Amino acid sequence: MILRQFLHTDPVGISYLFGCGGKAAAAVVDPAGDIDFYLRAAEAAGMRIHFVVDTHVHADHLSAGRALAEAAGAAYVLWAEADVAFPFKGMRDGEVLSLGNVTATVLHTPGHTPEHICLLVSDRTRADEPWFVLTGHTLMVGDLGRTELAVSAEQGARDLFRSAGRLKALPDHVEVLPGAYAGSVCGRRLSGKPWSTIGFEKRHNEALRIEDEAAFIRFMLAEIPPAPPEAAALRAANSALAAAAA
Repeated sequence: MILRQFLHTDPVGISYLFGCGGKAAAAVVDPAGDIDFYLRAAEAAGMRIHFVVDTHVHADHLSAGRALAEAAGAAYVLWAEADVAFPFKGMRDGEVLSLGNVTATVLHTPGHTPEHICLLVSDRTRADEPWFVLTGHTLMVGDLGRTELAVSAEQGARDLFRSAGRLKALPDHVEVLPGAYAGSVCGRRLSGKPWSTIGFEKRHNEALRIEDEAAFIRFMLAEIPPAPPEAAALRAANSALAAAAA
């Protein structure tokens, strides 16, 4: 297993390069900024990028996903029913991205946005069971993602409650590798520590501890921070819907 975590500060976010070193097969998740950075990182690790995944249509930054996929000769991956105006490799719940001895199983986790996915990753040279989950802006260290950037806050919270339940059902030892950390506009109580475990978050993440749906919705609708001023424009640009409507 090769895993690289990249912390971004402008805007705050996290992207990843991971895959099978033995088979030289990699995926990049939630890339932002200069695509040459990821191409060089893959080359330094002796890997070829097979998939570029956006966990969702982002509202806090311009995605580099499509440009990186084109440059790397890779497939650009989104949830199968993502509302976008360009071709992509659509993945459904339970489908698997294969990277040699490494597999990434898609979990559809709507809530932050309707098309959000997480990736449950296993390294079969060690075990078939999952080792870590790339959670995007669904589950972050200390909080869950805000719910009103793509649908109503209440509908997003209702969806997120079910998605959070799926993640809570994972084994406690599974590591949580999120798409953001403290300073991101996509959460309220985010830690500056950019990784955790399912077990620790179940014990100490206030939102994740709530078992009652109505109480969860009330919690998620309280203290919603102001929306990023360009959130709608960024989602439109990342989906290419703005260009399609022009």
